Order: sequence, then structure tokens, then C-alpha cells
Amino acid sequence: MTDRQEPASGWAPTWALGRAVLLTGLLLVAAVLLGRIDLVVLATPFALGTAYALRRRPTALPELEIGAGDTHLVEGAPMAATVAVANPDTVSYDVAVVRTRMSRWLRVEKVGFGGTGVDVSRSGGADRPFVTSVPSGSAVDLELTGTALRWGRHPIGPAGARVAAADGLLVSRAVVTDAVRTRVYPMTEPFEAVEAMPRAAGLVGAHHSRRPGEGGELAGVRVFAPGDRLRRIDWRVSLRARRLHVAATLSDRDAEVVVLLDVLAEAGRSGGVRGPASVLDTTVRAAAAIAEHYLHRGDRVSLLEYGPAARRLRPATGRRQYLTVLEWLLDVKAESSPHEPYDQVFGPQLLSSDALVVVLTPLLDERSAQMLARMARGGRFVVAVDTLPAELPVPKDRGWAEVAYRLWRLDRDTMIGQLREHGVPVVRWAGAGSLDQVLRDVARLATAPRAGMR
Repeated sequence: MTDRQEPASGWAPTWALGRAVLLTGLLLVAAVLLGRIDLVVLATPFALGTAYALRRRPTALPELEIGAGDTHLVEGAPMAATVAVANPDTVSYDVAVVRTRMSRWLRVEKVGFGGTGVDVSRSGGADRPFVTSVPSGSAVDLELTGTALRWGRHPIGPAGARVAAADGLLVSRAVVTDAVRTRVYPMTEPFEAVEAMPRAAGLVGAHHSRRPGEGGELAGVRVFAPGDRLRRIDWRVSLRARRLHVAATLSDRDAEVVVLLDVLAEAGRSGGVRGPASVLDTTVRAAAAIAEHYLHRGDRVSLLEYGPAARRLRPATGRRQYLTVLEWLLDVKAESSPHEPYDQVFGPQLLSSDALVVVLTPLLDERSAQMLARMARGGRFVVAVDTLPAELPVPKDRGWAEVAYRLWRLDRDTMIGQLREHGVPVVRWAGAGSLDQVLRDVARLATAPRAGMR
């Protein structure tokens, strides 16, 4: 291959062609000057071989295309992609060198042409040149298979190819194709939550609230009162007590859930789906799990970002909203900002007073704690989920770093204690059952009689 200036046609001579022409010319000149016929005989094979190889010169450049088997993946799922090299010319390509870039979160384990793969998981991955031949009027696929390790929008490519023809005497310019983006959705951890909700934003739904009403959850038996339905009369208790009694039930109501993602800071190192989780990993996966749980039960779910971007996903229900949530989460990224984002993001028109607000935060910024306290004082039902990795490494290689780390931990524990004093429960995310006890406490406080009420 050569880096010399290429003509407008896209094909350039290689050093092999230059050496063949130079050697043939030197032998012929020497034969004339020295009068030796044997040098002519020696130059003849070089001249005939070069002329035979150049008898049919290629004119069309190779065509390159990247294809993804499935552009909608889930963390830990197998991925497959192909880089197709096509030869539209009537002359075969002797050698085609193909190279492509891959996101580090798309781990390629096997690469090969035409079904014959080579294990590259321990030999540098797919970012290497692969060589094949391409017959005229055909295409060859470079197949890449592996595993999607982390959520996000990950590029496959760009890819480049360069081919040689005419027995290696001509080489094409590099043909490069754009990258293809593949979506890798976060893996939703199993999550279950109690049916008790603080307040209902609607009149009917799937949650058994703590408020009496026309539902299916039995709350007890009480004395008959005007307005009670006759079908609710419990005749067994009525005959025994000699007074009419009715079965009291709890109302079934829907909930409005607001999942708030704190993206002011990132901590920890992401290791993919099977490795350690960073703050963003835990935040995105927990948000997907919570949204899936409540949307499956018919509730309205909305998402907010606490950060400079101030992104917001409107509340809605159903499977379409769940797919929209997954798509929205792919663009989550940590962004620090010196400004206070509260006033620009959380107006009274955005957060309903009846909504349950689940805040996913690492509590690394004092502004996050202040935001939680303000929301609690404003009458919002807030649950803070701590997303800071429990196995955060302790710095030990720099002087007072370890002592500073311990002081920071103590300060953070004090902050969490103050939030709990303000009525904001703080719980660490641990998958299924993480919020059960907290939601029970919040629902119990919401239905308890307030001070000053009679």
C-alpha cells in the first residue's frame, strides 16, 4: 500500500508497479549499453508480467456499508454487526483491507468473513485490519459478534476499506463510511413496591389506597350509615350484633409518579452490566425499573432531570410511555453547573401536589439536599434514593486524602440525617423491595390527621 498522491480516478500505482517498471528499464538500458542479450531475456518476464497484470484495470471504487443486526438492544444481550465490502467493478479485488471502530461498551468477541470467525476477545478487539478478497460483482461481509455491556447510544464505525487490484500493482484510495448508532437500553432490575400511595391524582386505578371508598380491598366492618349500599351489608355480623353492619373497603386509585434524576455529579467507575455500577448506572437502571413497575399498573409516570439541561418527559401511561422512558434515559449524562437549577426546572406547574416524587440522587452536591428540603417543606411527597456506590474506593495514595474522605463521609451522613429530620426519607437503592417500607411510612403520614384539624 502507498500514501502517495492519488489521481482523480481514485486508483494509484503501488511501489510494486514502480519497482517493476524501474527494474525493467534498468535491465534494458544495461543491455543496450553493454550489448548483452541475456539482460533483455532477464527483463522480458518483468515486462510481460506487468503488462499482463495491467491488461484489465479497475475503474470503480469499492462500496462500504455498515449494518447492525438489532439497533435496539438491552444490557448484556448479544450484539451483531456487519461491514459489507462490495465490488461493483468487472475486475476482481485481489486484497481488501477492512478496519472499523467500535464503542468500548460493545465488546466484540468474534470477527470473521463468510461465517468463519476468529476469537478476538483477548487479542485487541475489532479495531484491527482484516484482509479478504472480493470477486467482481459480489460483496463480502465482515461479521462482528459480541455483547452489549452498557446502556446508551453506541456507535458502530466509522469503517474504512482499501483494496488492491491488478496483482497488487494498483491500489484504491480509502473509502470511509459513517458510523451507525445502536441503542442499548438499561437492564431493568426486578422491582416491586407496596400498593399504598400517598394521595391519588385520579378517582380509579390499581392501587389500594388507605382511604375508604368503592374498592376491592376489605378495610373492616362498621355500622350501617345512610348512603351505604345494601349489597355491602354483612348479614352474619348484623345478625350477631342485632344491628346492620356493612363491609368497609378501601378505594382503588391511580398514582402520579415523578422520577427525578440528579445529574449534577458522577462518581464511581462503570464496569458495564456485569461490573461495578457508577452513579449514572444506578440512576438510569433504577429509573427504568421504577417506571416499568408503575406503568405496568396503569399509573402516570413522568421524568425530570435536576441539572443544567432541565430535560423533562411529560406524564403519561401505557407501554408507549415505557418505551419513551427508555429512549429518554439513553441521553442522561452528568453535567455540573455553578448555577442553581431549581427555579428554572421545578415550578409549581410541573410537580403536582398529589404526586409521589422519587428522587434518585448521590447527594454529592449541597444543592441537591436543599432541593429535597424545599420540596418537603412545600408539601410534596418525596422519597430520596441514594445512588452513591457502596464500594466507592477510598483514596490512599495522597497525603491527607484518606482523612479528607472520612470527613466527607461524616459530613454526608450528617446531611442525610438533616434530610430525615425535614421529613425526607432516604433509602439506598437495592433493587426489589427498596422502597416498600418507605412508601408505607409516606402513605401513613399522608392519611394521618394533621395538627389543628378536628
